[in-house]
Amino acid sequence: MTLKILLPFQVYAAQSGVTRIVAETTGGSFGLLPHRLDCVAALVPGILTYETEADGEVFVAVDEGVMVKTGPDVLVSVRRALGGADLGQLREAVEKEFLTLDEHEQSTRTVMAKLESGFLRRFATFQNE
Repeated sequence: MTLKILLPFQVYAAQSGVTRIVAETTGGSFGLLPHRLDCVAALVPGILTYETEADGEVFVAVDEGVMVKTGPDVLVSVRRALGGADLGQLREAVEKEFLTLDEHEQSTRTVMAKLESGFLRRFATFQNE
């Protein structure tokens, strides 16, 4: 398989010859082998693991995003990604950087939720008239 990890502003990694991929989704761990059918999965902050003959197992901490498999190509599009050899440090980075929202991001999400709910309320009222 060919794996590409995409960030909003760059290609984080492009790797060919990938034999397996394991990512964390809302439903738990999700594994891909080369002959799996095409699919899409929503990713949560966690550790993405992939394996190649040359490099062995490689671990990447990823923020939330989406993984799409089409044929031999797997695209992983996430907000942020960090690589490293030590699995413990990567897990700590996920908990520290990806799972903790800063104050600005929390307030932005609150405002967006209020806007969305207000829009839906007005839309429902408009439909009933």
